[in-house]
Amino acid sequence: MPTTFPDEVDEAALADYAARYGDHRFAPVVVLIAAYNERDAIPAVLEGIPSTSCELNVDTLVVVDGASDDTADVAVRYGAYTCVAPTNRGQGAALRLGYRLAAERGARYVVTTDADGQYEIDELPRLLRPLLDDEADFVTGSRRLGSSENPQLLRRVGTYVFAWLVSVMTGQRITDTSFGFRAMRVEVANSVRLEQQQYQSSELLVGVLARGYRVRERAMTMRQRVAGVSKKGNNVLYGYRYSRVVLGTWLRERRAQRLAGASGSSTADEQVSEPARAAGE
Repeated sequence: MPTTFPDEVDEAALADYAARYGDHRFAPVVVLIAAYNERDAIPAVLEGIPSTSCELNVDTLVVVDGASDDTADVAVRYGAYTCVAPTNRGQGAALRLGYRLAAERGARYVVTTDADGQYEIDELPRLLRPLLDDEADFVTGSRRLGSSENPQLLRRVGTYVFAWLVSVMTGQRITDTSFGFRAMRVEVANSVRLEQQQYQSSELLVGVLARGYRVRERAMTMRQRVAGVSKKGNNVLYGYRYSRVVLGTWLRERRAQRLAGASGSSTADEQVSEPARAAGE
């Protein structure tokens, strides 16, 4: 069910985080991971995240989404800043919380990756470089430009179909709408109104494209998960819900653009939160 930030779960998580870490400030780059019951998979991911990339310091932030195992304790042991949401809501809600934390605490760039080890963290500089060179505001990997170990035909077909749909709607060629390894300026992440507790990858990408931000893709690799069980469930149901989010987000953004045009302001300016504005200054 769509929600807006902050709800009572966000408030509880932010209070817990402040109690853990006080008023610390993040490094310029934050690698953000949403995790739910990933105690077995996440150690290998955290071990691989570098302390610097492209000559910038890197911090890791894990948002634990109401896990029933000891994912949070594992993340802390591996040196990650750890924000614990008391209720499981979904990856979208967890990442939205992480974007806000990154903005409030001084990060300039946010990189998302998954807790299941499907992405090659060694490819991080290829995501960051277009941002640092001011060639892009949002950079996403693409398994179609690179490679994927997923053998499921239906999932591969879905990747093609949704990429075609988003390309037609936005007028920009996109080859992969759901690749979870992405980098963006922190104010871009917070400029899009994120309501989806799941299926956030398409909501964010469509919102960013609709607002006219510069989006670039890079060829990257997607592996099989290293441990644990996928939370995406049935492929057909996932595809149906994913398509609803894509279309719903696009229609919502078009309405916002029309309203902004009538009032003489831009949708991007209207949607940027105060923490995001502060981070961008």
